[in-house]
Amino acid sequence: MLTKNQAADIFSRIRKYATADEVECLFYGGHSALTRFANNTIHQNVAEENYGVSVRTVFGGRTARATTNKFDDESLKNVVSASESLANVQEPDLDLLPLPDPKEVGQNFNTSRGDGTNAGEGAVALPADAAQTLPSRHFEESARLTPAQRAESVGKIVSIAQKQNLTAAGIFSSGESIEGIFNSRGLSAWHTQTSAEISITMLAADSSGWQKANSPNAANLNAEALAQIAAEKAAKSAGPREIAPGKYTVILEPAAVLDTVGFGFFDFGGLAILDQRSFLNNRIGTKLFGENISIWDDVSHPLQSGSPFDGEGFRRKRVHLVEGGIVKRLVYARATAEKMKKSEYASKVGLLEPTGHGFPIPNEIGEAPMNIVFEPSRDPKTVEQMIAGTERGILVTRLWYIREVDPYEKILTGMTRDGTYLIENGKVVCGLRNFRFNQSLIDMLSNVEEMSAPVRTSGEESFDMVVPAMKVRNFNFTEVTKF
Repeated sequence: MLTKNQAADIFSRIRKYATADEVECLFYGGHSALTRFANNTIHQNVAEENYGVSVRTVFGGRTARATTNKFDDESLKNVVSASESLANVQEPDLDLLPLPDPKEVGQNFNTSRGDGTNAGEGAVALPADAAQTLPSRHFEESARLTPAQRAESVGKIVSIAQKQNLTAAGIFSSGESIEGIFNSRGLSAWHTQTSAEISITMLAADSSGWQKANSPNAANLNAEALAQIAAEKAAKSAGPREIAPGKYTVILEPAAVLDTVGFGFFDFGGLAILDQRSFLNNRIGTKLFGENISIWDDVSHPLQSGSPFDGEGFRRKRVHLVEGGIVKRLVYARATAEKMKKSEYASKVGLLEPTGHGFPIPNEIGEAPMNIVFEPSRDPKTVEQMIAGTERGILVTRLWYIREVDPYEKILTGMTRDGTYLIENGKVVCGLRNFRFNQSLIDMLSNVEEMSAPVRTSGEESFDMVVPAMKVRNFNFTEVTKF
């Protein structure tokens, strides 16, 4: 792994070659490995290790980036030259701020590894804030997973499939990554993290089941348990019935919730409001969702993952985005917060301050909350309890091929997949042919009747979040598929 000391040496060489007023370097990379299986057989095992540095140079209000994954002197000279040449031909950006210094972001900080050692040499604690203490996100068990260990888990998955005359397909991946930032004002921050992920699809003649999980700690993943659930879903949805489309009470498992709500969170950035491309324009401070919906962005949550700093090195703050259905806060990169203060929206968007959610500069998006956590319900229900309390409804495992139909009303379309079931008189009675849906995200989060305890969840259409299963009334299915 690239260490913080090695990155610091690379940065010092880059500074020596630079003539720019200011220099910022983002370090990224790591090693990753993937075991892929299909037709109950492993057919691919690959591994990769790569590190890069993205160099941003600044001349007055002009800035640009160039990137390299070669750290010899000649390559570093070339990447600095490329960045400076690009910066010098840019139009000045009147909103560009000077690079931040350690005092402005709070202090230098790094995060610790799972073995109790520091992620970067000379690391210090995060700023004193109990809510911002970052749990360990580096685990040696994840970093050291071998092809043989992944293959052993796949063997258990395939064994479950074969016992039930199913065909298994999916992946088991693992890896270790670094993120770091250095700038010419003395800022330095470093983060290392491990990850492990299992995705399983069980296929039968006319049905399928699916499960997926991801965690920094491979010990949190149980391949056999995931495979068993996926197999049960495939078996229970065999011989699917067809029922008419319409508005139904639905129970969305966490993955289905994640892949719908994920379409809303890029609208919670300040620049999206300024650009008038957010569904929250003219809605901040209003009751947009049900009173049982409260949402945080919280990188420090024990079920979350990711770096505690943003693309400029700012500490990510814990932000209460939605409280009791009311949109309370947005997230801001440093420059966006300054723009917002001078805009017509300044008095309408709640507390205005940099929150540490900016993407690396330059970018067109600005910022977004990337560590979403739904607040637990006061009276959480399990999925089984939700089913037992439903006279007639539909249970949805996951959704896919989701697209946005109306950006302002946040109407989404997509399809159910890998386990859709009819509920009658409090019991799952059969599998159903899949549906296409057209559903407003705003309406969906206004019609939530019950929720489970939030869990770390993986899907296919959005990033991992901590979300519950939801029982939602009047979910709009528009068509029935033929499979």
